[in-house]
Amino acid sequence: MIVIGAGPGGLAAAMMLASKGYKVDLFEKQGYIGGRNASIELDGYTFDMGPTFLSMIHIAEEIFQASGKNLHEYVDLIELQEMYQLIFDDATIHMTRDEQEMIRRLNELSPGEGEGYKRFMDETRKKMNALTPILQSKMDRFHHYLRWRVLKAIPQLTVSKSLYEVLSSYFSDERIKLSFTFQSKYLGMSPWECPGAFSILSYMEHEYGIFHPKGGVNQLSKAMATAFEELGGTIHLNKGVKKLLLDGKKVKGVKLENGEEVFSDEVVINGDFAHAMNTLVDDGVLKKYSKKRLKKKKYSCSTFMIYLGVDKQYDLPHHTIVFAKDYKQNVEEITKTFTMPEDPSIYIQNASVTDDSLAPEGHSALYILAPVPSNFSRIDWEEQKQEFRNLVIKTIEEKTGYKDLEKHIQVEKMITPKNWEEDLFVYEGATFNLGHQLTQMMVLRPHNEFEELKNCWLVGGGTHPGSGLPTILESARITTEAIEKLHHSKPTTVKLPVEWRDAK
Repeated sequence: MIVIGAGPGGLAAAMMLASKGYKVDLFEKQGYIGGRNASIELDGYTFDMGPTFLSMIHIAEEIFQASGKNLHEYVDLIELQEMYQLIFDDATIHMTRDEQEMIRRLNELSPGEGEGYKRFMDETRKKMNALTPILQSKMDRFHHYLRWRVLKAIPQLTVSKSLYEVLSSYFSDERIKLSFTFQSKYLGMSPWECPGAFSILSYMEHEYGIFHPKGGVNQLSKAMATAFEELGGTIHLNKGVKKLLLDGKKVKGVKLENGEEVFSDEVVINGDFAHAMNTLVDDGVLKKYSKKRLKKKKYSCSTFMIYLGVDKQYDLPHHTIVFAKDYKQNVEEITKTFTMPEDPSIYIQNASVTDDSLAPEGHSALYILAPVPSNFSRIDWEEQKQEFRNLVIKTIEEKTGYKDLEKHIQVEKMITPKNWEEDLFVYEGATFNLGHQLTQMMVLRPHNEFEELKNCWLVGGGTHPGSGLPTILESARITTEAIEKLHHSKPTTVKLPVEWRDAK
């Protein structure tokens, strides 16, 4: 069995397959594991490259358990009771897991909104329970919509309403609506366009909590890699796959960048979907996902990243989100007009307030993210990055408690959309993969059992159920269960002992 790519989806799939007795070789182009869920280490400071929110940890727990492992023996998880602070021009909202305290805070900000929160949680809990079968099942045939559990869930998709419209039925205060819709950014989408079903995103944080693994969310990838190797799997770093080896439409292995050919019954692809299909398969092989058709698909926004090691400790929340004054305009800049944000929305992770292992004593490792357009914008990031970086830092100093940030910077690294595409192999720098419009969800998303090639499987944000760590882990679970079912359903020829045949 071959797995391409050591991102969280590939690692989860490799770990589960190895636990079922398959011989698994995982090939990774980079010299490190984790994909976008890797760590960045600079002069004694440690940062997560990508995801910094870890929720729904029961999915990771179940995947480890299914592999005969215990997640908590590999990762030290710290729950953040104060989940994050949200900064608007005229208010700051501190989100907590404590439901009664959350109700009190919302009522204090805007009387009556606490009751809307209670109703939102109660009704979305039912929605989540109904949608779970879709999130945990293969959805690669239209008749899968006819399964009873799926039929019951379809009304909960709220296909006629956007995420913003759904939240407007619970809250009237604009700031509170945005506090429960900004999670659409996890999908790289606008809350005014994101399907209403994704109201489950903010619900999941409030219901299941937000956790920080000591050492960063990257520790989840490292834990899966360790468990995978303990189960007999092999990770090959700095061994990129150049092409899939095909016999017609049947995948029979991979050709590595060093020219080596490795054969396998099944191949699982964890690379960025559009990038993988553009590079691993020759022109003319794919029809539905040809280069021309991939170009016409809808993609998420990108992200502008700044990683700062600073010689100061800030007594500020672990997670902070600063909203642009005109948030809707900001979202349209990054998803519709593809223009450089004039007043960016910004996310800041100050993980050192929770975890002293990330920076030298008395210092902090700060992670800063500003959503920006994908490379479909054709923005020249080499020319623009310094100016935009200065705008982001200036905005943070003006709107948050990081008043003197620039003076304390010791080390700094930036990742622009250009870097996401050229150095990290993300198609058009669209950090959150294919968009999650209804036309690109479930059966209409690339299938876990890839429909254009035989013996080829997908995991990660580009397949069902979609982007975000919990759903990426679910994609690995769906795919590995399907592979296991396929192998167990293959007919085998059994030779009966001579005495049995004679007796018969």
